[in-house]
Amino acid sequence: MPKFFVRWLVTALAIVLASYLMPGVQFDSSFTLIMAALVLGLLNTIVRPILIVLTFPITMISLGIFLLVVNAVTLWLTASIVPGFTIEGSSYIWAALLITIISWFINLFIRKEERQEYRH
Repeated sequence: MPKFFVRWLVTALAIVLASYLMPGVQFDSSFTLIMAALVLGLLNTIVRPILIVLTFPITMISLGIFLLVVNAVTLWLTASIVPGFTIEGSSYIWAALLITIISWFINLFIRKEERQEYRH
């Protein structure tokens, strides 16, 4: 399966898990979830690198902690673009942290399997 679809599914799974773990993260339907995962993936590919470059000095001063704000901004943009995907109140930073950790953890296993496939 192409990497794009795998990452899309991982992002969707991370959003689902975040919605179960955090009451402030909600989506109306499966279609909304799929669209939110697609938009978040596109924003992470296009907008997030630009934000990282623009905020590099602040990120260095904060020892990387400011990246949580960058992730929260991309999540806020996603919720603004996709109707039916909502994040309430100050949950953006916590949701961004949770989605990042879940995605990282799932991708860790996917990359491990990919490395094992190349060895055989």
